Amino acid sequence: MTLIKELKIKKQPKQGMLENVLKQFNTAADLVNLNPNIKKILEVTNNELIIHFPVRMDNGNVEIFKGYRVQHNNALGPYKGGLRYHPTIDIDSVKALAMWMTWKTSLAGLPYGGAKGGIQMDPNKYSTSELERITRRFTYALGENIGPEHDIPAPDVNTNAQTMAWIADTYMSTKSPSERSKNQHVVTGKPIGSGGLEGRDRATGYGVYLTIKFWAKNKKIDLKDKTFIVQGFGNVGYWAAHFLELEGAKMVGVQDAFGSIINKDGIPVELLYEYIKTNNGSIVDYPNSNAILKEDFFSLDCDICIPAALGNQITEENAHKVKAFLIAEGANGPTTVEAEKILLDRGIEIIPDILCNSGGVIGSYFEWLQNRNGELWELEEILIKLEKKLNDVFKKVLQASVTKRIDLRSAAYFIAIERIEKAYIQRGIFP
Repeated sequence: MTLIKELKIKKQPKQGMLENVLKQFNTAADLVNLNPNIKKILEVTNNELIIHFPVRMDNGNVEIFKGYRVQHNNALGPYKGGLRYHPTIDIDSVKALAMWMTWKTSLAGLPYGGAKGGIQMDPNKYSTSELERITRRFTYALGENIGPEHDIPAPDVNTNAQTMAWIADTYMSTKSPSERSKNQHVVTGKPIGSGGLEGRDRATGYGVYLTIKFWAKNKKIDLKDKTFIVQGFGNVGYWAAHFLELEGAKMVGVQDAFGSIINKDGIPVELLYEYIKTNNGSIVDYPNSNAILKEDFFSLDCDICIPAALGNQITEENAHKVKAFLIAEGANGPTTVEAEKILLDRGIEIIPDILCNSGGVIGSYFEWLQNRNGELWELEEILIKLEKKLNDVFKKVLQASVTKRIDLRSAAYFIAIERIEKAYIQRGIFP
């Protein structure tokens, strides 16, 4: 066989997240009949920063790390988006995530644009003191590319409130003493004692639960005794499962980076959460459960599927195996465009990521406002505000979906892109 023929029959590489988000954008742009000039602006990022920086390890050796910050668009306000620490992170995935943040903040009606960033690393390989030095050095290297009125990072995969506290402290330390307290809102998702918002830890997962609840109410479906599976039992997956269980639903399957487990009679959310604390953060070997193959997870019998891990998890290879009647996207970009077509054709509905997991950025907005105005909000007040905001957004998406006879993702993109287009039309393009 000739080399040319071999190349022709070679399997095509898997689609990346950037290709996926651009396909979603182009589909929505056609629906909106988006101005071609504005489309040119929105299909590229404003700024892409790649930083290589040295950090001294505990053993005295120096390691070089690669960090990213991509700022997609700020037509509606300061850039906003998380920082993730993960070995698979690259410039294309960060660009895709930054674009999703633009649509997410626009859809939620927030005065923000979209950004994303992170460091290409496996945080599990480093000590706490090394992670602190890596984070602080990365923050210093970012310099004025972030700022409380310019670009506001937040936690994402493998980062948390402690990470944000280190970033805030480092950034504030670069300012003059009289200006430091004015810069506390350079990041959101901080510990409560360091200017964080009470309830911010559960905001994303609570939002996932709320959108499922709103969807079920609209369909006149009772969540009591409904079964659900969760991919990723981190912050988002845990809190979504926690609130669904309180509603009377039953978790029957969980998957994390280490393995997959199932119990048709139910896996108690709190017991599993306590177990992983003593099992190096893993669900593997949880009592009263059976292990299953990773590739069989999405084919489990259940009513609701919550992918709350990484992108591109539900693909055209496994979409035909999905048995759930609803997919609630707790992660960013967990479903490929090709998979979505298969699912919709099968009558499976999808609550899209830019709606489903937007509770986190809405919570971040509340924290940003709290710091900016020198206020302190109580948990009950915050959860009420979050529910009202998400309910308003869900109703708009549902109405657009019904009126235009399109799926929920297309409706969400329609609203998000139309709002940004309006801002450009009203402001014009400089000069």
